[in-house]
Amino acid sequence: MKAHQAIWHIATQCRVLEVSTSGYYAWLKRSPSQRAQADRAIGDAAEVCFERSRCTYGRPRLQADLRDAGIRVSDKRVARLMRQRTLQGASRRKGFTTTTRDRDARPAPDLVERKFTADAPDTLWVADITYVPTLTGFLFVAIVLDVFSRRVVGWAMANHLRTELVLDALDMAIHQRTPKNVIHHSDQGCQYTSIAFGNRCKEANVRPSMGSVGDCYDNAMCESFNAILECELLVKHRFKNQHEAALAVFEFIDGWYNPHRRHTALGMLSPAEYERRSQAA
Repeated sequence: MKAHQAIWHIATQCRVLEVSTSGYYAWLKRSPSQRAQADRAIGDAAEVCFERSRCTYGRPRLQADLRDAGIRVSDKRVARLMRQRTLQGASRRKGFTTTTRDRDARPAPDLVERKFTADAPDTLWVADITYVPTLTGFLFVAIVLDVFSRRVVGWAMANHLRTELVLDALDMAIHQRTPKNVIHHSDQGCQYTSIAFGNRCKEANVRPSMGSVGDCYDNAMCESFNAILECELLVKHRFKNQHEAALAVFEFIDGWYNPHRRHTALGMLSPAEYERRSQAA
């Protein structure tokens, strides 16, 4: 009624809706209920958490942020407040093929067989390549991910798909983590089956492993990270050039994903926090 009072008189609306005019004006002057006031406070806190997540979190992660802030609230209430305030988590885009198989190369055996579990850091890494579209062409991103904590331990970016790209990502992971006999699992892209990559793995005592051809489930964990990068960063931004995209990807990985982004598989902890707690236990 209040929203339409410029079109129809209040008295007319009350008569049509069969409510008393005095009742309407009493409602208008009445203070909001305790629940309405609580909804406003929780909604404001949820908006702060949503902005802090770079407008990517859905209901489960927002609820975890509220819980850490001392606000205990049901999942249905959080979902209702998100709808009212049009807070919507990030969604995923369609895939894109970034690697091709060298039919003459001999792939490494599958040492993982879709069992993406690890009892300690640096026992199993997964690797893949994704891409970032820009106005001046694609930026290709090679990732090495630790299965134990979902932490990105190595990455490299370039405007090409040559073997140097995955070598640089592997070298960064080796330099940062100094692993001993870690399994490195990837697809059968020609970059990973190259002689140079195989030699580097031997030098660093890294055990290469590869899934089957054309099956995303054989490298599902790294595919999942690619989807996170795409739906939480790339869908929301358009980059002028590859340098701008590289800065954004670096900041996403090192400034958000590793230290702060919550994972449902890690008990709603970030990769860095999960590693810290596992080392303290």
